[in-house]
Amino acid sequence: MGSSTMGGPELGMVVVGVDGSANAATAAEWAAAEADRRGKALRLLYAADTYRRALYASVETVERVRQRGRDVLKDTADRLGEQYPELQINKELSQREPTVSLHDAAGNHGTIVVGNRGYGGFAALLLGSVGLRVAAGATVPVVVVRGAAQGAETGVVVAAVRDEDDLDCVRHAARGAELRKASLRLLSVWQVLRYVGLVATMLDDVDEIAQQHLHGVSAVADRIRDEFPKLTVTADVEEGASVAGALVEASRQADLLVMGGRRPPDAFGPTLGRVTHAALHHAECPVELIPRESKRHREEK
Repeated sequence: MGSSTMGGPELGMVVVGVDGSANAATAAEWAAAEADRRGKALRLLYAADTYRRALYASVETVERVRQRGRDVLKDTADRLGEQYPELQINKELSQREPTVSLHDAAGNHGTIVVGNRGYGGFAALLLGSVGLRVAAGATVPVVVVRGAAQGAETGVVVAAVRDEDDLDCVRHAARGAELRKASLRLLSVWQVLRYVGLVATMLDDVDEIAQQHLHGVSAVADRIRDEFPKLTVTADVEEGASVAGALVEASRQADLLVMGGRRPPDAFGPTLGRVTHAALHHAECPVELIPRESKRHREEK
């Protein structure tokens, strides 16, 4: 079983939503490996949503749903228990809908894991689906498992960096890299087109902006190197037309892509930005979203 004695933020238990689908099973496999690395318990959750179903379904139908949930939980726990005999696996059949169930199960310190497709509430990750609602409304880390749970390891964890507010996100990525005995790659993408029309002397000012961007990312990298002295950390700044495209490309050579789950400015209700949406839909490795507070929000506390 993994150790939790390394540096960085303390990582809590892992909660995974299962529903009997192949993608949920893949997510459960990833979650079990992650819990084992952390030396923490794994919590399997089947959200039967029977409170709502009871309003229109027969007693017999509701009981069939519950029994299916019990069967899925047992089958999943038995399979994972054979792979990880020392792992503590807890099962929960929730009567509520998936989003609320997962958030409550994770508490204040857990990590939520969902597959990118599934049955019912865990169907394809489209706008408004459970997977995105879980990610958008979470106050704890959320991992959307894309690709194979136990594919060929690259030995690299990629952390997306936008500015100094991403330091906590990068700390989580560094902790995950430590547990995997992997290296950490910080990747920042800046778009020169954002500054067109905003600068007087385009070439000189863009060069200065690029240097400021590089300085900010380098400062984050230096901080992480100080806090994680045994970790190999690299920092790359790329100029490109698409931040999402660069992150998806980087995911092809990564075991995990870690991003700050920042909401768009002036957004109402749980929602995620366009780059996050694109990464969740197209990344070729699991994507972990870390709740991200703005610097202004932290100062107002």
